[in-house]
Amino acid sequence: MNKLTILLLLIICFSCSEDKQNVDSIVINANIYTVDNDFGKAEAFAINDGKFIEIGTSSSIQSKYASEKVVDAQGKTIVPGFIDAHCHFLGLGLDQQDADLVGTKSFEDVVKRVLDFQNEKQLDYIVGRGWDQNDWEAKAFPNKKLLDKLFPKTPIALTRIDGHATLCNQAALDLGGITINSKVDGGEVVIENGELTGVLVDNAQSFLWNHWPEGYTREDLVNALLVAQDICFDLGLTTVDDAGLDQYSIEIIDSLHKTGDLKMRVYAMVSFNEKNVDYYLNKGIIKTERLNVRSFKFYADGALGSRGALLREPYSDKASHFGLLVTDLETFNTNAERIADSEYQMNTHAIGDSANRAVLQTYNKVLAGKENRRWRVEHAQVVSQEDFELYKNVMPSIQPTHATSDMYWAEDRLGSERIKGAYAFKDLLNAYGKVALGTDFPVERVSPLLTFYAAVARQDLEQYPEGGFQKENGLSREETLKGMTIWAAYSNFEEDEKGSIEAGKFADFIILDKDIMTVDQIEIPNIKVEQTFVNGEKQ
Repeated sequence: MNKLTILLLLIICFSCSEDKQNVDSIVINANIYTVDNDFGKAEAFAINDGKFIEIGTSSSIQSKYASEKVVDAQGKTIVPGFIDAHCHFLGLGLDQQDADLVGTKSFEDVVKRVLDFQNEKQLDYIVGRGWDQNDWEAKAFPNKKLLDKLFPKTPIALTRIDGHATLCNQAALDLGGITINSKVDGGEVVIENGELTGVLVDNAQSFLWNHWPEGYTREDLVNALLVAQDICFDLGLTTVDDAGLDQYSIEIIDSLHKTGDLKMRVYAMVSFNEKNVDYYLNKGIIKTERLNVRSFKFYADGALGSRGALLREPYSDKASHFGLLVTDLETFNTNAERIADSEYQMNTHAIGDSANRAVLQTYNKVLAGKENRRWRVEHAQVVSQEDFELYKNVMPSIQPTHATSDMYWAEDRLGSERIKGAYAFKDLLNAYGKVALGTDFPVERVSPLLTFYAAVARQDLEQYPEGGFQKENGLSREETLKGMTIWAAYSNFEEDEKGSIEAGKFADFIILDKDIMTVDQIEIPNIKVEQTFVNGEKQ
C-alpha cells in the first residue's frame, strides 16, 4: 500500500469519526425488549443528557454515535426499569429500624424475635411488623397475655403484615387509654370472653398511634429513604408509587432529590385527611423529573387477612361478620366530588366486593363526562362478577403476589363461588385494557421478579398449586412486563417520559442475567438484576 492510499484511508476514517455524534453512553450487543407500542426488539441504544436518543442495531448505533462509555451487554437481556405501582417506599425503610416479624411460624416465634430485638436494642417502646396468623398452625388472632408477662411496663405494638391490625400489650393499651368500651367507626377493638385481646383492627389502631411517642426524627426519615432506595435499586426498581405519604415526608423526598442524594423516582399518593386535601388541591400538581405529586390515597375498607375487607355477604368463616367500612361514604363521596373538579387523581384501597362496588359507583358517577382521569382502585381484590364492567373507566392497580400469598386460605374467607371474582387479574385487564402492577411492599417482598412470576405462574416458589391458582386469571409475560413498566407509567400520567425504551424518554433500564420472556417459568424468581440505570447512570 503506497503512502497516498494510506493517507486517503486516514482522511476517510477521520471524516467518519467527525461525522459521528458524541453522546454520554452507548449500549450494544443486548437483547432489548423496548416495550414500545409494537413490543419491539433491539440490540443497542445511545444515551445523552439522561435520555435515550436512538434505539436500533449495534451496527447502526455505532455508525452514528461515539462515546467514551460503551457498554457491551454481551447478549444479556435489557428491559425498561421496573415501576412498582403500589408500595410503601418510606415504610420499607422505616421497617428496617423495627423488629422484623415476617415469616414467623407461630406466636411463640413472634415473641422470641421481640425478645431478641429488645435484648439488642434496649428500647423504651417496641415496634414490630410482619406477623400473619394465617401462616400459623393455630390461625386465630394472637393474644397479649404472654407479652404482658414478659414486658409488663414496656409498651409494645406489633403490626400485622398488611398494616391493618396491631397487637398491643397492656402497657401499650394503657398508653392509648383503650378499654373494652372503646369504639370507633371503621375499626374494631377485639374482645374475647369479655377481655381485651390486645388486637386493634383498622381505625382502632388510631387509639394507640395517636398517643405513641414521636419516634422518627428528620434524620430517621432521611436514612429510611436512602436505605429503601438501596434495596429497590438492587432489585431493578427505578420508580416507586408510595401509597400514602404526608406533606412532611413528601417535602423531605423533594429536598433529597434536589441535593442528589435520592435518585429514585417517586410517584407520591398523598394520605387522605381534610388538611392534606385542602393543601394540595390549593397548591396544584407538583411535578419534577423525579417527583410527581398528583394523587390522593383513600381507604374504603380493611384487609382480607384480618377480616376487615368489606363484603356484601358475611365471611364464610365468620358468621354475621361483614368487615369494616374505613372511610364513611359521606366523607368519601364529598371528597371524590372535590377531587373530580381538580387535576388530581383519586386512588382508593378496596379489597372486599362491597368496598369495590361502592368505590366504583362513586368514581363512575363523579367522573361522568370527564375523560382520561385514570382514577385507580388499589388492590381490586374481590369483585362481584356483575361489577367488572364498572372497571371500564377505572384503572385496576393490583399486586400479583397477594394472590399467591393468600391462596391457601382465601377460599375459607370467601367461599367457593365468591373466590372466582378474587385476584381476577385477567378479568380486570379485559375490563379496562391495562393493569398497573406492584407489590404493596413491605406487606409483600420487594422483588419485582416475584411479581412477574406470581402474575404469570400463579404459583408459590414450590410450584404450588399444580397448574396454578385460578390460572385462567393469570397474565401473559408480555402483559406482565407492560404492567410493570409502560402501563404502570400510564397509571401515573408518565407514559410519555418513562416505561419503555424509546427516543426522548428517560434512560431508565436494567440488565438481567436471563431472558425474562423466554426462560423456563420456574427460573423467573431466580433471575438476577445485574445493573440498574437511572438517567443512563448506573446505580
